[in-house]
Amino acid sequence: MTEEASAVPSPLWTDLVLEHWRGSEMAAVIDDDGIITGEGLLAQAAGAAALFDELGFRAGSAVPALMDETATSIALVVGGGLSARPVAPLGTKLPVGDLSHAVAGLGAHVLLVSAERAELGEEVVAGTGVGLVVVEEGSLPSCDPLEPRPRPDDGVVVVHTSGTTGRPKPVFQRQRQVGSRVGIYAQALGLRPGDRYCSASPFYHTASVAMDVTVLAMGVGIIPQDWFSIDNWRRAGRLGATCVLLVPTMMDMLLEAGALAEVRPRVLQYGAMPIHPDTLRRVHAALPETRLLQIFGQTEASPIAFLDHEDHLRALHDRPDLLTSVGRALDGCVLRIESPDEDGIGEVALRGPHAFVVDDAGWRRTGDLGILDAEGYLTLHGRVGDRIIRGGENIYPGEIEMIIADHPGVREVAVVGVPDRRWGEIVKAVVVPVDAEEPVDPDELRRLVTGRAAKFKVPELIEFVAELPRTPSGKIQRHAL
Repeated sequence: MTEEASAVPSPLWTDLVLEHWRGSEMAAVIDDDGIITGEGLLAQAAGAAALFDELGFRAGSAVPALMDETATSIALVVGGGLSARPVAPLGTKLPVGDLSHAVAGLGAHVLLVSAERAELGEEVVAGTGVGLVVVEEGSLPSCDPLEPRPRPDDGVVVVHTSGTTGRPKPVFQRQRQVGSRVGIYAQALGLRPGDRYCSASPFYHTASVAMDVTVLAMGVGIIPQDWFSIDNWRRAGRLGATCVLLVPTMMDMLLEAGALAEVRPRVLQYGAMPIHPDTLRRVHAALPETRLLQIFGQTEASPIAFLDHEDHLRALHDRPDLLTSVGRALDGCVLRIESPDEDGIGEVALRGPHAFVVDDAGWRRTGDLGILDAEGYLTLHGRVGDRIIRGGENIYPGEIEMIIADHPGVREVAVVGVPDRRWGEIVKAVVVPVDAEEPVDPDELRRLVTGRAAKFKVPELIEFVAELPRTPSGKIQRHAL
């Protein structure tokens, strides 16, 4: 789609939600305690809005909440979106200091917590003057549905970035852009009213709460999941999940447990990292009727690119290289590479109606380094700050990581630059071996890289570790390496 076509106005998020759920008996939230219909969810959302009134939250202010994904937390988010007081779910695994900083950054006077997170909430607000309110599961009253009059810039939800380069930052996801995102995701996922969606990501992550508000605006019900586990996967299947979100690491865990095929979704969405060809073959064998979709995005704009099911089938047949990409832009999105080097690698920039943080010309600079091929496939080469400059030569961690990850003795790898007096920086590979007792010979890994990359890109340092440091949402924290 052209840039001009992408500017066609989309319905606001509130209008889409009310269109699907007002007076509806369809299942909007499905958990072990039963089904909450669309009408019931809107009634509980009105109860959440009444709670916000009682606590003194004004229109336009954010409501911080420290809780996992449950029927009640979903109702709070919907109530916040409908009443222009967007809920900001906070990372339940973050350090207390980061959580206190997030609450202060929102200017909030009250922190909502679930009963399970009350002790953590007390630590967060200690000495801050911020009040603490415990919201018990199932405690929201059912009130007469709201009659909202949304404005395009009203907040729907606040999602914090993952904190890979510093403390998490709040991103206000607003009515106009969320409405546009609904249409883009509807095209990508192919969901329809009556489907049931389950994300294995933690509630505060954009792959969970932001996807919740997105699929609800498609008429799709949600199966809440507090945290990923094999048992929760099986529970999602019992509750009728038709679309699920995982990351490849979770797929490997489910395959190893023999549990993946116990759920047979129509659509399996994944992201955060590429899928290994061996994992793809095993997933496709276990779920031959399931459509696999990779979504690449970030809190400030998602989706950015999309690897569809046909791409995965091509990868299985004769194009395994496609799995090293994150796909192509969807209709309504334009990608470009800014300030490319001699190899065509530069910063990825996006223009689309669903981007929340843009410059005056409407472009979102992602901070990711990438290259576009002739077919429009985007391949990432790390973050702008991750680029290694050795003796004036640019080295991109992603290229080296993909080579080393192909070794059967390597479970995971991260490549970083290390200061060096002579070269400025040298390459270091941090490897999680498949067998910790007998890790791969470092010289064998160097020979592997030598055969596929320039000599100056070969890691001079190789360190073996039990695991890579990650944010609570699963992203590698390179600065910790």
